[in-house]
Amino acid sequence: MDGRKVGPGPYRATKLWNETIKLFRGSMPVRRHWLHFRSYEHSFTGSEAVDCLHLLLRQNQYFGPNVTRYQTLQLLRKFLKNHVIEDIKGRHGKEDFEDNGQLYRFPATSPLKPVPQRPPLTEGDMPRLIRWDDYEELPLPENFVPMRPLALNPESWNKRHSIAIGEVQECKLVRRKEITPKEVDHIWKTMTIAHLQRVLELKTMNGVLDPKYVNAQHLVQNVFSVNKSGIVILKNKAEDMPYWVLSAMKCLANWPNGSESKQPMYPGFERDVLRTVADYFQRLKEPLLTFHLYDVYVNILSLLPQQEVAVEALQVSCLLLPPANRRRLQLLLRLMARVCENPALPPLNDTIATRTLMVQTFSRCILGSAEEVDLDDLLATQLVSFMLEQHQIILQVPSNLHRHVEDHLSHLRRVQIKYSGSGADADPSTPSPAFCEQISRAEFEKQRGLATQGPLQELLEGLIADKELSAKDKRKRLKQFQRSYPDIYQKRFPTAESEAAVLPDKPPRLKPQLMFLTLKKPLQTFQRSWSFRA
Repeated sequence: MDGRKVGPGPYRATKLWNETIKLFRGSMPVRRHWLHFRSYEHSFTGSEAVDCLHLLLRQNQYFGPNVTRYQTLQLLRKFLKNHVIEDIKGRHGKEDFEDNGQLYRFPATSPLKPVPQRPPLTEGDMPRLIRWDDYEELPLPENFVPMRPLALNPESWNKRHSIAIGEVQECKLVRRKEITPKEVDHIWKTMTIAHLQRVLELKTMNGVLDPKYVNAQHLVQNVFSVNKSGIVILKNKAEDMPYWVLSAMKCLANWPNGSESKQPMYPGFERDVLRTVADYFQRLKEPLLTFHLYDVYVNILSLLPQQEVAVEALQVSCLLLPPANRRRLQLLLRLMARVCENPALPPLNDTIATRTLMVQTFSRCILGSAEEVDLDDLLATQLVSFMLEQHQIILQVPSNLHRHVEDHLSHLRRVQIKYSGSGADADPSTPSPAFCEQISRAEFEKQRGLATQGPLQELLEGLIADKELSAKDKRKRLKQFQRSYPDIYQKRFPTAESEAAVLPDKPPRLKPQLMFLTLKKPLQTFQRSWSFRA
């Protein structure tokens, strides 16, 4: 934070907590203070701590200018509870931090939280090489990461082009088995998690997201079961919000047109409607983004400076929500945006701007951890502020993910070619060809040269030795080969004499005199007839 970057990865919330403590301890000025006729060295008052930390948080890239003084005070109370600071008598934990002249100091012991050491990546954590036989089988493995082929070795190239020389084994077309809805759901889950991992630029999702908490059926429902506005349609109407909450949200979102004639109208009525909506969301058992996805959204916070990447990460991660939570989140963000953009709506608070009020009221209803500690308030405020700005697109289905999954399913439904030596009749000792293999650039260039020069040289020799081609066609094809592959042609014909020894002689052209003699008689006939007519 102070010149250091807390990148995405496991335990990012703990790392941010430690970096915030380091920033505060390194920037908080301490001096001698007098209290009750006694002097205390290396101390600071509660008001000085709030002023200093509030300024640091507002200027920091991970929290931003939306941090309020009250949130800073709440964070300092957590500092006192976790013995990051202590009062001048060494007390902490049960005492409450106050924004006044009370004196505090830093303890001698380290207040940093230990970051769990993640075990090194094993073979099961890394994306493994998918062979063709594995690619055909369903469902896909959990650690499957689609890769495109980078290069083919000469053996694979020869197998692919063996059709031209008649070395193909006996084969037949076989239709693949029908993909069940359960397998489709599993493919959506696997490829969505892999896509999220790529967007977050993580080597593994261990410590960030546990796949067992991702419901594949919920994901598919969030993608396909939506109305024209993109709002999720719930299969079980009992999971939806109560009617009175929806009515209150509609009234506030369409103010003043949303108020019905039967509703009582009095000064401050709109504030009571907002309080009704806020009470419902604040009484939910867990935030809308769920406890299990908390670490995912904390990692997304590091991507907020890259707006397009952050939007894509939010689009993918919000697909993992239960449909009821996704629907509530969609309706709540639309309500917050309309309230902030409605000039006809009276002020909902006498001291706080409407936008700040909406973010503070609903931020903890949207994001929070299971343990009520650390930087929940600050992180939730920053994430909800960004989601409010981008509310129209963050809850859409990412088009590139949808296209990749559909292309993959379409491929699996196509017919396939079965060779006589594959399948049940294949030799178990013979390894199946790899679907893809990632290699270095130098190895790729080497393989490309070996895989192309040999067949092209054979093609050139075949053209030279072909006796069925006419002299004109052979000369034309050799010149075309020279234009396309000059290096290989130059290697075969280093001199003009070597080229002349192979190229057939051109037929002699007719001399102009012969052409004149040939055309002389018709011209004379034409002249005589013209003279006769004249």
